Amino acid sequence: MIGCTVPLRRVRKHLFVSAVLAVITSSPLLAAKPDSVPEWVRTAAAQKLPAYTPETNAAILLEDTTYSVAPDGSAIEHYRSAIKILRPQGRDEAIVYVPFDKDTKILSLHVWSVGPDGHEYEVKDKEIVEFGYPGQGNLFEDIKFKAARAPGRDPGGVVAYEYEQRVLPYLTEKTWHFQSDTPRLHQAFTLELPPGYTYGTVWAHHEQTKSIDLEHQRWRWEMNDTPAIELQHVQMRPSEMALAGRMTVHYAPPGAPAASQGSWQSIGEWYQTLSKDRLIPTPEIAAKAKELTAGKTDFYDKTEAIAEFVQKQVRYFVIEMGIGGYQPHFAGDIFRNRYGDCKDKATLLAAMLSAVDIHAALVMVDTRRGVIDPDAPSIVGNHMIAAIEIPKGYSSPKLRSVVTAKTGRQYLIFDPTWDKTAFGQLEHNLQGSYGILMEGSNSQVIKFPLLAPELNTIRRTASFQLQPDGSLKGTVTEKRFGDVSEGRRTLYTSGDAKEQSDSLDHLLEQDFTTFKVSDFKVENAEALNKDLTTTFALNADRFGKVMGPLLMVRPRVLGSEGLYTEHKTRRIPIDMKETMQAIDDYDIELPAGYAVDEIPEPVKLDMGFAAYESSTQVKDNVLHYSRTYTVREVTLPADRYSDLQKLAGVIAADEQSSAVLKKK
Repeated sequence: MIGCTVPLRRVRKHLFVSAVLAVITSSPLLAAKPDSVPEWVRTAAAQKLPAYTPETNAAILLEDTTYSVAPDGSAIEHYRSAIKILRPQGRDEAIVYVPFDKDTKILSLHVWSVGPDGHEYEVKDKEIVEFGYPGQGNLFEDIKFKAARAPGRDPGGVVAYEYEQRVLPYLTEKTWHFQSDTPRLHQAFTLELPPGYTYGTVWAHHEQTKSIDLEHQRWRWEMNDTPAIELQHVQMRPSEMALAGRMTVHYAPPGAPAASQGSWQSIGEWYQTLSKDRLIPTPEIAAKAKELTAGKTDFYDKTEAIAEFVQKQVRYFVIEMGIGGYQPHFAGDIFRNRYGDCKDKATLLAAMLSAVDIHAALVMVDTRRGVIDPDAPSIVGNHMIAAIEIPKGYSSPKLRSVVTAKTGRQYLIFDPTWDKTAFGQLEHNLQGSYGILMEGSNSQVIKFPLLAPELNTIRRTASFQLQPDGSLKGTVTEKRFGDVSEGRRTLYTSGDAKEQSDSLDHLLEQDFTTFKVSDFKVENAEALNKDLTTTFALNADRFGKVMGPLLMVRPRVLGSEGLYTEHKTRRIPIDMKETMQAIDDYDIELPAGYAVDEIPEPVKLDMGFAAYESSTQVKDNVLHYSRTYTVREVTLPADRYSDLQKLAGVIAADEQSSAVLKKK
């Protein structure tokens, strides 16, 4: 998978915690003598904690943010935090790190701690390190960090810090993320606006909390005992961000129309000022677009040719500095350099299409289903894709991911960054989610469709011969289409022979004790709109179990669709990941001298959100097994968990059921 992971200036803690540790460990802490900490730190440290679960690593005692907007729209953020470490695993959560770039200067940063023994420490300025973003091979950002590892960072200790940071006026919104995987004892957010400014708030995944009017254009929101989003060990879980509560404040200077504040329309109009001139095709872009569509008259054929060029011939590479975290590069530069991030690729696609009189718009999304809330307008999101306007009256069965806007216009939603998703389709993690259609005054939130299970399929067929000693040999053919083929396509186009062989061995080890594979072939690995087809010959010893005159054999020879569920009460919504359909058809020629004594009963269960059926039959000394597993929905409420457990139990029992053969 290739995705745009930081298109809109989002910090990824899990990727750089190890880098923080490496940098600050290389600068050893001084044998710090006890210092004095501010009174607010002592007050926070003295609080009595509620009874948290034994798995809780740390708790945030205090989190206080003051966001002060200046008349020119710039802002100063003042932030305080104190965190108590409860378990050794919580040490990393108490590492202090503050991101900044050339436009978001840190004006001050102070770090203190209170050790488990009560000793107080102040981290000196020379102990606060600065380092660049630990980017990967396809990422360059100017974002940097100031970080510190305070003394006494052990269970029972408290780490506190305070900073002020300048924020330039790219945006007129601020999101308060007040919930995460760490519980919070007390937190507050204060907004300070210049005279004449107005504001509004939207809330996601949480009921609205009333503000306290502090007068003189100052308002404060407070919360106590905010629980953690506990997803550890939870199977089939949604993203933490899809559950965590947040409040977004939209503010505007005097004279701005109140109706436009905090709306999807205002966000789209704001983004249009950043992107409009970037979408203009250069003569070189126009020439290439016309070359790719030469001789093509059908809308689908023309758009597919251009889309696949951007998808496959423009390398994914991120270069973001300052506002570049939001603003795409110029289409001409992207085309000339043949690289760009997600918003760059979507921009180039729109520019090339416009050169052949096809309109396309940018769509801001989040790759984590459920993060974008249709009732909470904001720029919270981490990815950019495209919406290609479909000509009025045009239809084609090849256009599958289609939405209709409030204007009545139809759009094909396509992601040129996702390089293993066929044109006309949409990757599974965006299906059923929301995006912001950036169409100026017609900007709006749109819901993406769930594609039919038949567009995301696995079809396995096989013919085997079973020997009296239980050994099995035969040939297997597997056809994959849609997102379920993504990993395999990547493996067979980018992986070496050993990686491909090891992957197949790992899969077969789940169903066979000893086996040998030969004559392995792959077809259509690059052709995304065709079935990825693999065939191979298989020899497996001891597949059947000999028990005196009986021979036990599993009709479901290979391939598992098992679900993993826990035997406990579910409180978190269920994420089924993707709609899909898996179909298996296996023939097993029985050994001479044996007759079928017992076969598994047929299975048929339809839960609405998913269905499963299988049957085992015998004809002309051939055991035939067939099954179909279909997933129709991707998000279920927690109260459907018992239905999911029932489905999981049925699948598990069927996959392990055996036929009994008996010597004649």
